[in-house]
Amino acid sequence: MARYERRNALILGAGRSGRAAARLALETGGRASVVDERWAPDALSALATEGVSCLHADRARLPDGAYDLAIVSPSFPPDHPWVVAARDRGLSVISELEFGAAHWRGDAIAVTGSKGKSSVVKCLADALCAAGRQAVPAGNYGIPLSERVLACPDRGAGVIAVTEVSSFQLEHTRTFAPRLAAILNLQADHLDRHGTFEAYARLKRRIFQAQRPEDGTRAYLPWGLSPLGIRADVPLERFGREAWVDWRHVPGAILHKDLRIPFSGYFDNAVLGPAAALIAAMLHACGLTEGQIAAGLSDFQPLPHRMQAIGERGGVRFIDDSKGTSLAATQAALRMVGRNVRLIAGGQLKETDLDFLDEELATCARKAYLIGQAQEALRDAWADILPCQCCGDMATAVRAAFADAAPGDTILLSPGCASFDQYPGMAARGDDFRARFLALPTPSDATPPVL
Repeated sequence: MARYERRNALILGAGRSGRAAARLALETGGRASVVDERWAPDALSALATEGVSCLHADRARLPDGAYDLAIVSPSFPPDHPWVVAARDRGLSVISELEFGAAHWRGDAIAVTGSKGKSSVVKCLADALCAAGRQAVPAGNYGIPLSERVLACPDRGAGVIAVTEVSSFQLEHTRTFAPRLAAILNLQADHLDRHGTFEAYARLKRRIFQAQRPEDGTRAYLPWGLSPLGIRADVPLERFGREAWVDWRHVPGAILHKDLRIPFSGYFDNAVLGPAAALIAAMLHACGLTEGQIAAGLSDFQPLPHRMQAIGERGGVRFIDDSKGTSLAATQAALRMVGRNVRLIAGGQLKETDLDFLDEELATCARKAYLIGQAQEALRDAWADILPCQCCGDMATAVRAAFADAAPGDTILLSPGCASFDQYPGMAARGDDFRARFLALPTPSDATPPVL
C-alpha cells in the first residue's frame, strides 16, 4: 500500500490545493475532513456532495476527531494555531505537495527559486510536449499535484510532472523526491513569513533532501550557490553565464561541453540567460535532442504578467510585470528594459532592504510612480536617486507616467511588492494596468511592440 493511503485526513484550508487533497484522500480509500475559517459557498456545497466532511472552526481551536494525518495548504504558516495543535496531537503534518507526490506514479522534475520559476516550468512542460513526451505543469504553478494525480490516467504513469515548488510548500515537505531538482536563484523574498533570509534559504534547499542516487536523481544550482543540502553522491550540475559552469548561456546560445545549442527569444538576455541554461540542462537530462531543446527555448511564449509587452501609445511602450512582487524581480525587470523606464511600483512590502536596486534605478529609470501602502516608504528610500511621485492608485500612476513620457520611453509596471493592499492578486493588478493602458488615447495605427 502506498504511503498515506486509507488515512483519516484533516485538511487545513479549503482552497484549490485543500480541495484537491480532500478528493485524493477519498480516492485512495481514506476519509477527509476540511476545516476553514471562511467557506466559499460553492466549495462547501461541492465537497459536501462528494463525501467530504466540511468543518467550521475559529482560529483558536482545531476541531476534535480521530485524525491521523494533517494536510496543510500553502497559506498556513507553521505557527498557525491549527498547525501547532495538529503537531501537538501527534498527527503527521504534511504539505499537499507531499501528499500528491506520494500517489504520483509518473516521473517528477521540480524547480524552486525566488523569481522566474513559473516561466521555467512552462517552458520545460511546453518543450517536452512539443518533443512528443507526456508532461504537465503542477504545484505552485497553479494546478496542485494532488489534482494532477486525480486527472491523469493511472495516477500519472508515463507522465512527467514539471513541478513548481514554493518555500511555503516546502515548510511541510520531507519525502518529495523529484528525479531532477533545481534552485533557479535565491534572493530575499517572503521574509514577512520566514523571518530571515537564512531561514528562507534553508527551506528552498529542502527540494533536494529526499533525492537518492539510486533513483537516478540529479541536482542543479546556479554558480555561487552552496551545495549545502545536496547529498555528496547525487550528481550536481551548475548553470549560469560564467565560463566554468556546466551549462552556460552566451548571447544566442547555450554551451555544454562540445554542444552549442542556438536559440533566440524571451530567454536570450543577460537576466534570463541562466534560466535558459537550466532549461536546456533539464531537457537534455530528459532525453531531448539539441534541436528539440533549441525549439523549446526559441518558441516559448511567456506567461501573462511576466514582462509581458501589452502595447504602445505614441511611441511609448507598456510592459506588464505585475508578477514582479519582490524588489529583486523589479531589479531584473529594469535590467531587461535597460533604459528610459518610467517605473510604476508599490503595493504591500515584503522586505525591508529598499536600497539594493539603487544602481538600476539610477541607470535605467527616469522616474518612479508609486502606488499602494508602500508608496511613501519607497519614495523616502529612492528620492535621492530619481524623481518619485506618490500616485496612490494605478489609474493615477498610468496617467501621470504617460503624461511625462516621450517617444522611446517604456512605462513598466514592476511593483516589487505584493498586491493585496489594493487587489485580490497580482493578476488583477496586471489586468488593471492593461485596462488603464487601453483607456489612453491612441493613434489608429498603434501596434504591440516586440520585447
